[in-house]
Amino acid sequence: MRYIEVIVDTPREALDLRCEEMSAMGVGGFVIEDEEDFQNFLENNRQYWDYVDQELSEKFAGLSRIKCYLTDDAAGQDSLRQIQAAYGPIQISYVEDSDWENNWREFYKPISVGDKLVIVPEWEPIPEGARLPLRLDPGLIFGTGSHATTRLCLAALEREVQPGYRVLDLGCGSGILGIGALLLGAESCLACDIDPKAPDVVRANAALNDIGTDRLQACAGDILADASLRRHFGGGYQLVLANIVADVIIPLCGFAKDFLAPDGVFISSGILEGRQEEVRAAIEQAGLHIVSQDFEDEWYCFTAVNPR
Repeated sequence: MRYIEVIVDTPREALDLRCEEMSAMGVGGFVIEDEEDFQNFLENNRQYWDYVDQELSEKFAGLSRIKCYLTDDAAGQDSLRQIQAAYGPIQISYVEDSDWENNWREFYKPISVGDKLVIVPEWEPIPEGARLPLRLDPGLIFGTGSHATTRLCLAALEREVQPGYRVLDLGCGSGILGIGALLLGAESCLACDIDPKAPDVVRANAALNDIGTDRLQACAGDILADASLRRHFGGGYQLVLANIVADVIIPLCGFAKDFLAPDGVFISSGILEGRQEEVRAAIEQAGLHIVSQDFEDEWYCFTAVNPR
């Protein structure tokens, strides 16, 4: 089915009123794109990131508009005429169901990471060669293999993981790191993320790689605030992963040593250039010994060992 995408530039103070007016014209749902709301959202959620892509910031610069979708039939055309009569010049384009459902997939292709892995979107054929394929649905949640922080962590995993390792993945997102660890020989992985959607996503991606809940378990929770969750995790992990942001990694370092087995390895990334020395200090203050530091596209990854 074809839809009409309608964009109506609107003064910020008129957004709510205009949405009410358009509802009366038969519009069933809206997307509000507003720079002030975007900036407020960033400011109120800074604990979750250090960096916002410049292209995204530019996309919202100066925006204050309403976007809606109308069915390209008699009812939709009638709503369109009412909108045009009420607000004058508007932006119109046409999209098909298939455009929404499938076009985004063209941006995701297999990605070789490190020396051993290749990240393969679930609809793509596995490339020929000796690399281990890691199947993933990249449309579900953060962690597709395309971001530098994920690539840095996976490359560090290749160096450190050993058969039989127990792994703890904190801030697991899509589960890509834990799944990668298991494909590289780890015995089991416990994954956790603050996003309540993450456990289902992790299990779905694990299933794409024939990994069941006997090897990979996932839960949602705030590891920093919930002492009972930390007790539930216990310790003795040979590998602890944290691909988050500096503001979370710094306090997390205080708990990492308790999670780790003697000689266990702590891999942390999501550290934007300019924050690396703060994270380094937190890792060392926690009693861990940094053995390597990797850098790519403004991002740092530290690998540290829990000395005996």
